[in-house]
Amino acid sequence: MKDLRVAAIQTSSGASVAANLERAGALVREAASGGAQLVVLPEYFAYLADGGSRAIAEPFATGPADPHRQPIQAALQQWSRELGVWLVAGAMPLTQRPDGSAVDAARVRSACLVYDDSGQLQARYDKVHLFDVEVEDAARSYRESSGIEAGESLQVVETPWGKLGLSICFDLRFPELYRQLAANGAEILLVPSAFTHVTGRAHWLTLLRARAIENGCFVVAADQCGQHSPKRRTWGHSVILDPWGDVLAEAGEEETVLATDLHAARLEMVRRRMPLLDMRRL
Repeated sequence: MKDLRVAAIQTSSGASVAANLERAGALVREAASGGAQLVVLPEYFAYLADGGSRAIAEPFATGPADPHRQPIQAALQQWSRELGVWLVAGAMPLTQRPDGSAVDAARVRSACLVYDDSGQLQARYDKVHLFDVEVEDAARSYRESSGIEAGESLQVVETPWGKLGLSICFDLRFPELYRQLAANGAEILLVPSAFTHVTGRAHWLTLLRARAIENGCFVVAADQCGQHSPKRRTWGHSVILDPWGDVLAEAGEEETVLATDLHAARLEMVRRRMPLLDMRRL
């Protein structure tokens, strides 16, 4: 790994794709102007409302996106290329699987897309664990599987600074996913999210620190924040952790750019002193 300046973007997205992209773009530009080389957007950065996301879902663009058919992907490609940053699009709805086959008409894939600093797509990860739970908030029940088709494979991405392990939100509660990412070489774990306010207050930081500590990895968690609709409120508190679980930077509950430097020497020291990945017996 090499030293890296990273930024986690915390947004409060709503039902207007145009307004969400305008705000996200401004925050990405702010991150880039502050020297960020890798910028991470949260889950649902382009659309977060009570209804499903099929209406704004796009076909998967493996090459240059069509601004009319794929406006979200076109914006992501433009931002990364113009600003010269690696950009992680936390999660957006796509109507196609990675192989180009169509998802059934009632559902989408929730995909995390990674673009390099020339605007080229480098990786895609489809959310594996879907949020089908009951929560003591205004929504009461969440059933992502009713509108989302689960992914089936993990993704570790090579970058100029090291290897990224991709995940999305509810994946955070499944430590075996992160152990596989770390075993496959991940040094920085990315967790773009839209954690509910109730579950975030209870478990967000605890789970993130555990994933950092048990795998000896940096963790960059970009979360949604605020009241998105009468039934949807998210926690915010985006955070960047070092491999010992120490907080390097933490946001509150407002839209912001959270940025800090990740030092390769810190990763090397923690892993040398406590080589957990080498000591596994099961």
